[in-house]
Amino acid sequence: MDTRVATAELGWTAYPNSGWEEVSGYDENLNTIRTYQVCNVFEPSQNNWLLTTFIDRRGAQRIYVEIRFTVRDCSSIPNVPGSCKETFNLYYYETDAVIATKGTAFWMEAPYLKVDTIAADESFSQVDFGGRLMKVNTEVRSFGPLSKNGFYLAFQDYGACMSLLSVRVFYKKCPSVVQNFAIFPETMTGAESTSLVIARGICIPNSEEVDVPIKLYCNGDGEWMVPIGSCTCKAGFEPDNGNVCRACPPGTFKSTQGPGLCLQCPPNSRSTAEAATVCVCRNGYYRGDADQPDAPCTSVPSSPRNVISIVNETSVILEWHSPRETGGRDDVVYNIVCKKCRADQHSCSHCDDNVDFVPRQLGLTETRVFISNLWAHTLYSFEIQAVNGVSNKSPYPAQHVSIDITTNQAAPSIVPIMHQISSTMNSFTLSWPQPEQPNGIILDYELRYYEKDHAEINSTILRSQTNTARVEGLRPGTVYVVQVRARTVAGFGKYSSKMCFQTLTDGKDRRARSNSFRRLSLSFSVSLLLTYTQTLSNQSVSQLREKYSEALYIYIDPFTYEDPNEAVREFAKEIDVSTVKIEEVIGAGEFGEVYKGRLKLPGKREIYVAIKTLKAGYVEKQRRDFLSEASIMGQFDHPNIIRLEGVVTKSRPVMIVTEFMENGALDSFLRQNDGQFTVIQLVGMMRGISAGMKYLSEINYVHRDLAARNILVNSNLVCKVSDFGLSRYLQDDTSDPSYTSSLGGKIPVRWTAPEAIAYRKFTSASDVWSYGIVMWEVMSFGERPYWDMSNQDVINAIEQDYRLPPPMDCPSALHQLMLDCWQKDRNVRPRFTDIVSTLDKMIRNPTSLKAVANIPAVPSQPLLDRSIPDFNTFSSVEDWLTAIKMSQYRDNFLNSGFTSLQLVAQMTSEDLLRIGVTLAGHQKKILSNIQSMRVQMSQSPISMA
Repeated sequence: MDTRVATAELGWTAYPNSGWEEVSGYDENLNTIRTYQVCNVFEPSQNNWLLTTFIDRRGAQRIYVEIRFTVRDCSSIPNVPGSCKETFNLYYYETDAVIATKGTAFWMEAPYLKVDTIAADESFSQVDFGGRLMKVNTEVRSFGPLSKNGFYLAFQDYGACMSLLSVRVFYKKCPSVVQNFAIFPETMTGAESTSLVIARGICIPNSEEVDVPIKLYCNGDGEWMVPIGSCTCKAGFEPDNGNVCRACPPGTFKSTQGPGLCLQCPPNSRSTAEAATVCVCRNGYYRGDADQPDAPCTSVPSSPRNVISIVNETSVILEWHSPRETGGRDDVVYNIVCKKCRADQHSCSHCDDNVDFVPRQLGLTETRVFISNLWAHTLYSFEIQAVNGVSNKSPYPAQHVSIDITTNQAAPSIVPIMHQISSTMNSFTLSWPQPEQPNGIILDYELRYYEKDHAEINSTILRSQTNTARVEGLRPGTVYVVQVRARTVAGFGKYSSKMCFQTLTDGKDRRARSNSFRRLSLSFSVSLLLTYTQTLSNQSVSQLREKYSEALYIYIDPFTYEDPNEAVREFAKEIDVSTVKIEEVIGAGEFGEVYKGRLKLPGKREIYVAIKTLKAGYVEKQRRDFLSEASIMGQFDHPNIIRLEGVVTKSRPVMIVTEFMENGALDSFLRQNDGQFTVIQLVGMMRGISAGMKYLSEINYVHRDLAARNILVNSNLVCKVSDFGLSRYLQDDTSDPSYTSSLGGKIPVRWTAPEAIAYRKFTSASDVWSYGIVMWEVMSFGERPYWDMSNQDVINAIEQDYRLPPPMDCPSALHQLMLDCWQKDRNVRPRFTDIVSTLDKMIRNPTSLKAVANIPAVPSQPLLDRSIPDFNTFSSVEDWLTAIKMSQYRDNFLNSGFTSLQLVAQMTSEDLLRIGVTLAGHQKKILSNIQSMRVQMSQSPISMA
């Protein structure tokens, strides 16, 4: 409402009739206006009301009233009574409907709400000659909140001489606006002058949200403030004039959402329509999987040039020049395809798996390769392929050059293994297989043997026409080191690895050993699985499992898939790389770095994860081997098995994402906390490991590499089985001594059952043997099994029925369970179900763990007990502390005067506490070794004085 523009009568209601009067007049600019006047100052007890017509609220919550008025100065009126006023009151009344006011006492009875008493800043004392009112006052008041359809305004005069020149009623709002590429609608202000009203924004056409929610705040003055969130132009559109997203014209592109501008298409690419997000490559040009959209399109390289070969017996060196054309890329590598051919070249087949390529067969970055382990007198065809990052995009075969060579005469390859058929006091009979590459007719074999305690220079030579030999004239109960090599017309091959065999002792009637060694290519269960999957090849594994889920859950070997990538898709969930945040490197794996990071999947809370990555420059076989562990882990669901969160295969780098275990590997964790856990805590850790292994055995999965280094520990000391990659270890060579066996291949000898070492017979029973070693590691706080013995010594010791002694303070019940796991006959070892049950009983009855197993002072076994070092071998206290892994206390001992082993042997627990050895576990370990030192000294001519 605005009476300033009114020309007709306003028609407001006045009471009483002698009060307010509507008149026409002029404002200060001589514009005609309608006013209301009242000036009954000479009459007592004035109460004059003026009521407006109904005013529609129009959705406003707070109303503003602007009043322009004049007031006569009471002092300027002659003989005015004391009741004269210079103020008036403003009221309002809310209602949903128009209320009749004529002929009623509405203004007297209605519950008006007072807005304010309004006083003039300036009053006038006279009227000028033109009749104009002087000294106009303007006051603005507001009220709210309002909720009904409309309201009335009321003005109360109680004794003033005044005029209402105009009344303007209005509300405030924030106008519609486009800001941050979002449209915000017209928005009313809030109910209070300090209120902030939220307005939600909508992205303009061809834009998308960046941060949500998108909003602005409308303040009480109708002004926008505090922008939150924004939109930006979509891929294919660029910002124009601030708040418009314009399509990229043909010949340009924009690959990502954001404020960037459209770019010209890179070389060898084009876009023919508007709003292109990528420029497509021209015919014959491609982008690699890792290339960005703004990278130029490139082509495949030409073939390598000028190949030369150098043949040396059964080895060949190939060298070549780089291609003339690299396709515009700098990632050219070379693959070698090896074929073995008949002399007429009419038939060729791929080379045997044992052919060795140095540095590698695929992904060569140098223009040279050394190839060995070929057959003698054989025609080979080598194809050298040049490939780059887009070769897999081209429909044409990789550009290559071929060369044919024929190998020369060569000596036979190494004999892989020897077996002891029988043994007497003075002889033993050995056998061995023919070399994998005889390179001709084997003429005979040469054995070289000598006593283990003597030098190799004293060895004896024995010839045999067959692959068996009886070695005679030996000493009873003696260990001999034996090697064998084969001979052809080209000469002798290399000697085999050294192996140890022992004659019987003192004529005692011992059972002759007769071992018929044979290697099993696949276990019965895997053969059955292959038949199963081949017969039902048209059904997916998930369909089969769903069909037979009530009867059996089976583990599926991912290597039985014709396409290993199918196994990854079947068992491992693909994770969007945007949900993974890498934070820090925590280690290095066989294939690349291992990181700690965070994973935030949609609808789930953010969690810490471990991230294994595949390093750049990998070949397909490495990628397949890397992801095979995920294909295995993805089939497991148990609280004591490391959980696979998923894989990232659709971007680089390729990742395997697993749950994060705060305390890392169990062996290093125990070493860092030596003596800090109670027996019950240690049994709890072992119980968790056995529960995980029980689950694996029930689904027919054999771990093959169960060891404390492959158990991970979280912040709650929960142990989880991990590292499911030993299937690789059984195929490839290694430099890791933990996995090197003189028998060939990769086997963790110290943790592996005898039948698995001899026959490669891996079963749940062989996992039980490994579990016994893990128990020993736990109870010894991460000690290395069999200490500094060589792998071959360990094999020989186990064959002679030697078993690890109990660790210090180990309960006899736990050591007996270890011995049960180490039964030579795998059929009498406990099952993991039995182990879990046994450990549960120990946890429920802790008194069964109080009896501590005794460590014999003089070992009864033929092998020296390496857990108690021989003090005679140490020249100083420092050497002795290093041997028992307590070297951190060197200064404590020496500074306190314990500078000789004789003085150390007399120490007590009080002495240890006095010099600063405060950890209970470390005190026990040192005191146990001091007691052994005393026993050894009592048997030694050296005086303790």
